[in-house]
Amino acid sequence: MRASIDKQRAAARKQALSLGAWIPPWSAEMQVEEAPCEPIAEAAVEPFIDDAAKAQDVEAKLLHAVIEQESAFRPCAISVKGAQGLMQLMPDTAQQLAVHDVFDPKENIEAGAKYLKQLLDKYKGDLKLALGAYNAGPATVDEAGGIPDIPETRDYVDSILKKLAK
Repeated sequence: MRASIDKQRAAARKQALSLGAWIPPWSAEMQVEEAPCEPIAEAAVEPFIDDAAKAQDVEAKLLHAVIEQESAFRPCAISVKGAQGLMQLMPDTAQQLAVHDVFDPKENIEAGAKYLKQLLDKYKGDLKLALGAYNAGPATVDEAGGIPDIPETRDYVDSILKKLAK
């Protein structure tokens, strides 16, 4: 059955391309864990992580932890909410950051690092609030006056903080 679905998707992509349209690599209903691409080798993205960390004055270890948490290093990942790429940028955020190809690992990491730096600046270096905003959105954090009481967001922040403590 899976092979049949894959053939249908390939045919739909081919037809869309012939009309000048583009279809994401899989349906947006799929979870990140189900992304059809293999995780990219961490060694392959380390230079992008290091460059973005230096450019934005954030810790490379933080970017690494966010990528691991967000996409498990799968560059083609799309969440059920529509976040895309290694750092799971929402389409509006990617547009605001002038991202041309959200699935390009280098561009995605650069934009994700820039966005994370913006959040760190907004929350005066408070990593917990910045991570909460990265996950739930700054408006949600502002409205809650802190990390919102959303289990996914609390787990997200805790998980990244644990990764950083290693």
